[in-house]
Amino acid sequence: MSTILTLPALSLSAQHFTYPETPRDNTVDHYFGVAVADPYRWLENDTSRQTAQWVEAQNAVTGRYLKGIKQRGKLLKRLTEVSNYGKVGTPFWRRGHWYQYRNDGLQNQSVLYTMEAPGAEQQVFLDPNRLSDDGTVALKSLNFSADGKHCAYAISRSGSDWMEIYVMDVATRQLLTDHILWCKFSGPQWYKDGFFYSAYDAPTGGKEFSNVNETQKIYYHKLGTPQSADVLFYQNPAHPKRFYNVEVSDDEQMMFLFESGAGAGNNLFVRDLRQEGSQFIQMTGDMDKEYYPVETIGDKIYLLTNDGAPCNRLMVTDLRHPGFSEWQELVGESADVLESVTMTDGKMILVYSKDACHHAFLYDLQGRRLSEVPLPGAGSVAFQGRREQKECFFSFTSFTMPGTIYSYDTKSNAVAPFAQPKVNFRLSDFQTEQIFFNSKDGTRIPMFITYKKGLRRNGRNPVLLYGYGGFNISLPPSFSATRIPFLESGGIYAQVNLRGGSEYGEEWHQAGTKMQKQNVFDDFIAAAEYLIAQDYTSKEKIAIQGGSNGGLLVGACMTQRPDLFAVAIPQVGVMDMLRYHLFTIGWNWASDYGTSADSKEMFEYLRAYSPLHNLKPGTRYPATLVTTADHDDRVVPAHSFKFAATLQHCSDGTTPTLIRIDSKAGHGSGKPLAKVLEEQADIYGFIMHNLGMK
Repeated sequence: MSTILTLPALSLSAQHFTYPETPRDNTVDHYFGVAVADPYRWLENDTSRQTAQWVEAQNAVTGRYLKGIKQRGKLLKRLTEVSNYGKVGTPFWRRGHWYQYRNDGLQNQSVLYTMEAPGAEQQVFLDPNRLSDDGTVALKSLNFSADGKHCAYAISRSGSDWMEIYVMDVATRQLLTDHILWCKFSGPQWYKDGFFYSAYDAPTGGKEFSNVNETQKIYYHKLGTPQSADVLFYQNPAHPKRFYNVEVSDDEQMMFLFESGAGAGNNLFVRDLRQEGSQFIQMTGDMDKEYYPVETIGDKIYLLTNDGAPCNRLMVTDLRHPGFSEWQELVGESADVLESVTMTDGKMILVYSKDACHHAFLYDLQGRRLSEVPLPGAGSVAFQGRREQKECFFSFTSFTMPGTIYSYDTKSNAVAPFAQPKVNFRLSDFQTEQIFFNSKDGTRIPMFITYKKGLRRNGRNPVLLYGYGGFNISLPPSFSATRIPFLESGGIYAQVNLRGGSEYGEEWHQAGTKMQKQNVFDDFIAAAEYLIAQDYTSKEKIAIQGGSNGGLLVGACMTQRPDLFAVAIPQVGVMDMLRYHLFTIGWNWASDYGTSADSKEMFEYLRAYSPLHNLKPGTRYPATLVTTADHDDRVVPAHSFKFAATLQHCSDGTTPTLIRIDSKAGHGSGKPLAKVLEEQADIYGFIMHNLGMK
């Protein structure tokens, strides 16, 4: 391979763009007798010197372009201003104390505080900002021992999915010597004088963020001992590509074992910890269904499941009758999706999703509905409560309301504000409407549209169209301060509830998976066509954005309909649908995607929409800013690297085709606010410049 060339000159006003040379090789794979070229395979080696040179060269070109956008500096200033307000989390009680997360405004990571009672004076309990100089260490989970004396907490570094566990003395806030490495997708679960955790064997040096993760093991760590002394509690070598983790009930009487990774759901096992030598009993047997324990009361177990109920139902059983066939239905399936169950004050709060908006209801423990909880409006809600306590709180947010905390009295069914953020911009300037449109096959699709009041539907408004559409994940209303400058400048934010999500239950999810995946892209394209037909905008004014599976969405739609969009922002996207399952935990996505090894039919279907394999030379693609990060071990950067290189090779050169590769960052979770603001200034600067916004 030849070396990467020196950087060319790049002018914002130029009609053709020149990029660093990306050498092509003769790599070819064969699938069911079909040859598929992969000329940028070398970019999959994320630790090679040549890849590092390519990253540096691409970032230099992208950096020069973004710095040349005149409004970028003002945009960063405004983004910082609107993000500088106090944010608080929902108060929660653990082992004798109350806790609450809080961010004073521009702190990189939210700080965990403790207090004697909700609203009382607070003291810092754990400040993640002190764990690194640049805010790139994030707190991922924590758990308290039964006696309340110790707190085990997990952190991640630079956005990676890898976690480390530390233990702190609750009274003194001093760290103990305990330190656990190579933990993933599992937090600490206390039992007696130690805790359980799930981990993988230490990866090969230099391949920590790309090699396939196999054979997850559950260990027991006794307090005060080194990790090398931890006892292997459970593993299943017969199924190396499955996830295993345990949860222990608060009273330490039951243990649940979760097995997932071989379908869209999980298997569930239970063990009676009161009986010495007891073994796990299998409760379920269909890994395409979901089973989650909600609460245990004595021998009784409350469970949320979609088995026999695509929109979910609440069931109950006990340790003497653990098999699914013996479970009893407590609250049956309804037309709306049952999303969560929270126990509080001897009752239950059930949250339902209706057309992607939340509604909450109070039930007694016998499954009788008592009343509807009066929520502040159309939005998203998350409750915090405990069965034995009267205090109950919930957070509420919408497109025009930042996260606000409310208290809820179950006896009077009254809701009262507990903590309201004081923002430095006028929320009353904006409004949201929900509309419904028909997709290509006639399916009715919901979409939220948020804009500044007084907007005229003249066909010339800039639109940012956002979607996800996969893995049974819904997109309910949510607030982001970083959208404010775009809205203030006359932009419309449109969020589509695509098939593949959970908005209408498991059937809606399945309608956007495997051989039905094209439905998701058709829904998104139909959303853009609707906005044009209804005179909100025109194809010259539409930007599309999505991350992870949503990055795949953007990549597929911009390759299928390059004429329909002016700007594309695929973030940390799954772009190579033929090889995605060969990296880290990509194999776990097969339940939604299928793999190129499954069958010739599945291979051909994947190749037909794979963004990387559907770029055509000489095409005018939307102005594109691909984003990824060096520590993304969820969707490895190679997806974005190969897609950007191919896009630069195929583009007709009339629109910018750039890639922004962040350092000391991962898939997105835990990213420090300073990095978030810089990234958002680049993304919105790119969008607004290429949509002609001032």
